[in-house]
Amino acid sequence: MSALRVTPVRRHGRDRLWVSLPDGRDIAWYDRDSGHVSVLSEAYEAEVVAALAPYVTGAVTVGPPPVPTPSDLARLSLHPDDDLAPNRPGEALHAALDATPARRFRTDPRLAELAAQQRVGAALDRLDGAGWRVLHCVPLPGAARIDHLAIGPAGVLAVRTLAAGGRRVRIAGESVATGRAEPLAHLRWARRDAERAAHALATAVRPVLAVAEPGRLDVPSGPADVRVLRDGEIPTLARLGGVLKPADVETLYATARDRRTWLRV
Repeated sequence: MSALRVTPVRRHGRDRLWVSLPDGRDIAWYDRDSGHVSVLSEAYEAEVVAALAPYVTGAVTVGPPPVPTPSDLARLSLHPDDDLAPNRPGEALHAALDATPARRFRTDPRLAELAAQQRVGAALDRLDGAGWRVLHCVPLPGAARIDHLAIGPAGVLAVRTLAAGGRRVRIAGESVATGRAEPLAHLRWARRDAERAAHALATAVRPVLAVAEPGRLDVPSGPADVRVLRDGEIPTLARLGGVLKPADVETLYATARDRRTWLRV
């Protein structure tokens, strides 16, 4: 047999090595997370193991692909129109700005909000390697949105983004003031997002306020129930755990990515 091809691929947050025949047909894959080599045909098992040998360290198991879990089946049966996983950070803002006349586009204040959504969203997406799943711009009934929903070892977080743009952000009691602007109810809105997410997912959800690019962040008496983070502090979430097992994360993620989950909250 001609040499098999080994190709690294990252799909659905998993690092895998795919093994294919010279004609391009896939015959096996190695999942780095589980240490399992899934072989689609026993006839190729020895050749597959030999092809993967230079790339694999430690003990591995070899056999047929694992039986799909309920969350896998739910994902595979989900209609593309109902799948929220492809949503970009600030997805609704993208659509709104696309409809903005060119003469007003550069001065549209929503551009700063979109930049903040993208900054926070990118930081959350980088938690993938620590076992987190993230959704962006989760639509709720009406025009409401949950900016980001993060599901991982530390539980479920409803993350609201605040665009600071280099200005000072002051949190005192229930008020959140950005620069010289009037204080707004960001903490109350963050709690409301978490409550609606908890109702939809039937699990505990913690509210988070992520402040993008603050010139200074003053939280003298931080709210006990809302976690306040600078966007640069989001990577610290990777060190938290002890709440959800990987299987629980996947099950909740499969439920959360279905648009229909959010129709009655």
